[in-house]
Amino acid sequence: MRSRKFLKAEQARLVWDAPGLLAGVDEAGRGPLAGPVVAAAVILDDTRPIRGLADSKTLTPLQRERLHDQILAKALCCSIAQASVEEIDTHNILQATMLAMRRAVEGLRLKPAKVLVDGNRLPTLDVLAEAVVKGDALVKAISAASILAKVHRDRLCEQLHIEFPNYGFAGHKGYGTPEHLEALQRHGACVHHRRSFSPVAAALARTAAGETLVIETVSATPVVFATTVETVHLDLRAAP
Repeated sequence: MRSRKFLKAEQARLVWDAPGLLAGVDEAGRGPLAGPVVAAAVILDDTRPIRGLADSKTLTPLQRERLHDQILAKALCCSIAQASVEEIDTHNILQATMLAMRRAVEGLRLKPAKVLVDGNRLPTLDVLAEAVVKGDALVKAISAASILAKVHRDRLCEQLHIEFPNYGFAGHKGYGTPEHLEALQRHGACVHHRRSFSPVAAALARTAAGETLVIETVSATPVVFATTVETVHLDLRAAP
């Protein structure tokens, strides 16, 4: 029988399994019918704490915007990446989400010793990683990542609204609200809709059947989303 001393030592090794930088990862936009899925990775600076970090879904838009700016200003480094609508339709939303998360981690300026990912699945990474269920409410680095991903994607949807105002993207952010479903029924799917999602597929089927649809655009230049966007912060203040 093992001694208590041995058991305590074994537990201690588990606690200290990854000394070094810790990155939090989360996504935004798995459920919507349109637009890319976005992921963010954040390595926080323990010497520059950020008050109010929480699951982005529990925060108001104003709180998210305020914290978004603080994260960019105070974190050691941040990376925001995405998987396109085409990648979602080709690989499915789960695999596209894992792809966006991997891109976010690979885009970090500093390489973490360990990555904590919100949820119960992990992307393929070349560093130690752990999935944390409800991690966006439990781990500050994941909370920060959830805020960056949410704000970034919301801003993309506002750009979509400028190009296709009839769908109401600025309000519902691409989710299947009654307003959005009604717009799909009337106008059909636009180029930013996920064709592998059933409400969009149904709209495409109606178009193929010859129903008359009204599709209007305002912007002369289509909105094009880059595959990855990296944001890093360098603290140039004099040391105290």
